[in-house]
Amino acid sequence: VIFGKNSDRPNGEGQSVRRYSGGTFDAGSMLKCTYIEIPQAPKTFAVLLSQIDWMWGAEMGANECGVVIGNEAVWTNEADGPTALLGMDLLRLGLERGESALAALKVITSLLEQHGQGGACAENDRSFTYHNSFLLADPREAWVLETAGACWVAERITNGARNISNGLTIGSNFDLMSEGLLEYAKEKSFWDGRGPFHWAHAFSSGGLDLSPHGRQACGARLMEQHGKGGTLDSQAMMDILRNHPGGICMHGGFETTSAMVSELREGKATHWLTGRPHPCESEFLEQNF
Repeated sequence: VIFGKNSDRPNGEGQSVRRYSGGTFDAGSMLKCTYIEIPQAPKTFAVLLSQIDWMWGAEMGANECGVVIGNEAVWTNEADGPTALLGMDLLRLGLERGESALAALKVITSLLEQHGQGGACAENDRSFTYHNSFLLADPREAWVLETAGACWVAERITNGARNISNGLTIGSNFDLMSEGLLEYAKEKSFWDGRGPFHWAHAFSSGGLDLSPHGRQACGARLMEQHGKGGTLDSQAMMDILRNHPGGICMHGGFETTSAMVSELREGKATHWLTGRPHPCESEFLEQNF
């Protein structure tokens, strides 16, 4: 399994590669995330993160079990809730508590339903808020998890290539969903209940990005080209993350502040991170726990 992720953040925001050991914790222990405290798990795994300097969570990382997760901002028709867990907090919690991609997904969705998601997602812009999608993988499978408020759906990926960007991408074919999702969508008039339920049509804010020139489409084409040629390896993924014509490597007011590539095999996971902006100008350095 080859995983790749660019972290696109406000220009000049600090981000660095950090490691945190796993541990065991007494019953009743609490954990301070970026904005709120939640109950600590009895046991956590060691994690490798590309961590934004001002927040507890991260946009991408790996754990000692060979699980990797990346998140993307998405905008939905669900209203922003009160300050709660950030998507980046949920990502780190999934890595600290999940021994597989599916287990991490269940951690994220459980905590999302318990505590919600919300709060400023930029240090110097309190109005910058969003919901989140996640790409989770281990050596056996991958999952795309997309959220809108406390609602969510997940799609299992066992072959081929799959990417996400800044929009909902899951349609009518998904494997898991939040309890009561269809009833809620009808109640909110997001879906009339007559045709097949389509997650992205129902919950996207501003419609779907179907442009063949967008980042989502460009990334999909590049992966498909490498896949057909049998060349979709870690080096190819690094090259894709350096792509400018499709806007994958970003410069400007928002920029790619760090990048990560992982190769996941049974019993062995290898991770490369830039730990600095602009993968087009940066070396991917192998990182160990």
